[in-house]
Amino acid sequence: MVETNYGDTPGLVRGAERDYKRLFFSRPEIALIIGVSLRAGYGVLKAGTILTLNGSGTNDYKYLPYCTTTFSGKENPGRAMLVSTTGAADNFVYVTLADSYKFRVTDDLIIADDTTPAEDLGAITEIDRTTWTHMAKITATTNIGGAAFTVARLANVYVQAAAATPWSAAVGILGSSVGCGVGSKARGANANMIVGNAALYKGLLHEYDADALADFTARRNLVSILSLMDKEVRRYATRCF
Repeated sequence: MVETNYGDTPGLVRGAERDYKRLFFSRPEIALIIGVSLRAGYGVLKAGTILTLNGSGTNDYKYLPYCTTTFSGKENPGRAMLVSTTGAADNFVYVTLADSYKFRVTDDLIIADDTTPAEDLGAITEIDRTTWTHMAKITATTNIGGAAFTVARLANVYVQAAAATPWSAAVGILGSSVGCGVGSKARGANANMIVGNAALYKGLLHEYDADALADFTARRNLVSILSLMDKEVRRYATRCF
């Protein structure tokens, strides 16, 4: 992947190719793919990333990475990890300065860790990026419901993208890697999202889980993508595509 090298000397930084693995099992040209806008601040999203639609108060109709119901500490671009443990009744959290740009005032904020059930803290009312140089304070509307979310249990926050737990609903799959920017200079990106008529390799999907499959099945758009990936059905898939 070629990246711009900012500095006094003109040049390019040639890194490892991000999309060298084959995402499609079926013919890509027959897939139903639509153009979407991605929210700023989420860095480079890899091809195969499950996407969700912002469902919070900002209502900007932009897409962001889907957040799985359970997680084990591996990198998830949709989440912002907390830099300090919350109180049992706080309505604010602390995240890194760069991660704070994943959020906007009026976004609905979800908080979770690997033990405590996720909670909806309501709309963000303030994001303080000026008091500290290394972190930001995000203040929301609703207090935490009695149990602290701890750094030791991988406490994190993310933007609400569904009306009920786990507060994130899968709606499509990113067709190619794209950079959304990080921090204050992030501008978001235009991207292609796969929404149907395709069979993809399950191992190349990012943030895929049983809830994502249930979301796709309910929407009746990506059932074929997620049901034709195992070796046992490849012979059938070959006949279909």
